[in-house]
Amino acid sequence: MTRPSTGLLSYIPPVTAGFIAVLVGFTSSVALVFQAAQATGAPPEITATWIAALCLGMGATSIAFSLYYKIPVLTAWSTPGSALLAVSLTTAVPLSDVLGAFLFSGLLITFAGASGWFEKIIDRIPASIASALLAGVLFRFGTEVFQSLKTAAPIVLPMLAVYLGLKRLIPRYAVIGVLAIGLTASYLYQPPHFETVSLQIVRPVFTMPTFSWSAIVSLGLPLFIVTMASQNLSGVAAIRSFGYSTPISPVITGTGVTTMLLAPFGVFGINLAAITAAICMGPEAHENRDQRYWAAVFAGIFYLLVGLVAGVVGDFLHALPAAFVLSLAGIALFTTIANSLHQATRDERSREAAILTFLVTASNVTLAGIGAAFWGIVIGSIALLIFRPKAS
Repeated sequence: MTRPSTGLLSYIPPVTAGFIAVLVGFTSSVALVFQAAQATGAPPEITATWIAALCLGMGATSIAFSLYYKIPVLTAWSTPGSALLAVSLTTAVPLSDVLGAFLFSGLLITFAGASGWFEKIIDRIPASIASALLAGVLFRFGTEVFQSLKTAAPIVLPMLAVYLGLKRLIPRYAVIGVLAIGLTASYLYQPPHFETVSLQIVRPVFTMPTFSWSAIVSLGLPLFIVTMASQNLSGVAAIRSFGYSTPISPVITGTGVTTMLLAPFGVFGINLAAITAAICMGPEAHENRDQRYWAAVFAGIFYLLVGLVAGVVGDFLHALPAAFVLSLAGIALFTTIANSLHQATRDERSREAAILTFLVTASNVTLAGIGAAFWGIVIGSIALLIFRPKAS
């Protein structure tokens, strides 16, 4: 049995978890944000402004919500939203109309939170289904660890070995050890090139939004739908699957208001995180679950720091081997995936419905432009109604 950490040592796991969450969250989809901004024909300073504003929004909301509720509440930009923009935006749509669509989407998210209808729907989802949804969302990150063995075994194998060894000896520092050995192995096997990276502070550029029906219908409404159905849904599932009782409506409202305020700077959607939030909610973030909110707070601080130098951070992070980032995320989520599957299948009455939810979500299927998280909930809920025991 290990002794509880005290003093400054107790902050090492949450700082590490927060750093990993930002590293994984940023590198996993920042290329899509760059691509979306560049698709509008925007100059480099506009692209840097988009990244900086997104980091500011994520950092401020993560810190504020986590400190206020004393629960890990991590926000993120909408990854499916950035993918939608990357394939939808063209120079034919004026940048000001694009930002107007962002503002409109934020207005709809604010209404969804303030009216309470989103939380009412979420409250009807059983814990087993929510846990299965989270496990399905995280599944591909777990398998990426072993997929990466094919291309970068000298990096991934030491990370796995250190994880297994430290998990047996000093489990609270297992992910810290994986981070350290992964960086070392990456440097030895595939040295990153930072020669062209120069430190520059971002100077935000304000663009007055304008509104057009075509941009609102083709961008604003789809952004709102994918953000709520694919991001906020799985984000709430992550919070609930860890047993936290964060009031959802105020948080959703806050993300919507933040999106509206920062839309003139390129923020297309601030929402609840799921994958990176799970990193901040698991036992690796802190042995005391009541102290894990510090991981989200530190993640918020790291996001703010990244936002200051957003123009060069993307190049810096992309210099790291992709196998290292993917494996780090997967290994950090092993325990969470195991706990989620345990919670999902613990109740025999909802076991089959939970498994269906897990399989649909893990399939990463997209139907009618809506991601697998939404369809996993739909199929699981239908199955739950069908398989529910009849009243005697």
